Amino acid sequence: MLGSAACFGLNGLSFVAVIVGLSMLRADLRPALSRQPLMDELRGGLSYVRSQDALVAMTLLAFLATFLGLPLLTFLPVFAQNVFQTGVGGYSRMMAFSGAGAVAGALVVAWLGRFEHMGRVLLVLLGVFGALIAAFALSRTLWLSHVLLVASGAALVMVFSLLMSLVQLVAPNEMRGRVMSIYMVAFRGGSPLGSLAAGYLASQFSAPAVLAVNGLLIVAVAAIFFLRVRHVREL
Repeated sequence: MLGSAACFGLNGLSFVAVIVGLSMLRADLRPALSRQPLMDELRGGLSYVRSQDALVAMTLLAFLATFLGLPLLTFLPVFAQNVFQTGVGGYSRMMAFSGAGAVAGALVVAWLGRFEHMGRVLLVLLGVFGALIAAFALSRTLWLSHVLLVASGAALVMVFSLLMSLVQLVAPNEMRGRVMSIYMVAFRGGSPLGSLAAGYLASQFSAPAVLAVNGLLIVAVAAIFFLRVRHVREL
């Protein structure tokens, strides 16, 4: 409707709201500047994370969730072109439905704030996210796939928002920066590695088959963490 240039322009303008929001923050806490060498700081952060079972579990969970879950977005062009034969327009609509769900999920997390049993809710939502991915991979009805994309977009944002919130709540003030740096390496690293692995497997089998297996693996990961990893379940 507007064209790609207008869409990129609107996307750039959206960052103005983020800049304004950050400028309105008023933080009274100013931690003392560290005098330790960079490598000592890094070793200290890694040592602290290794000593905290909850942080190790959530860092691993972030990697697995992005490794297995974000190929959903990577494969959308394949579904639009090969599965539903809707072309570029169909891909744009799929992204729009996923984005609408993501906005809704972000608003829900913002409305909930901090609440009891966040860890359990996180793991349940992760299992739901995996089931939605598998259902989308198996769906051959366009309107149903759109509904599943809305739901999966909401679940994706809620899972990652809750996970990042829990990491920050567990980490003490003086270690939070280093803990989040280590967490973000796992979180950001899972997406390209997962897309690379999923893309290779899709060339050997098919994108729907790979995505369905990924979804089922996410359900399995969520179940294992819920049943066996109390450090996350009890948060």
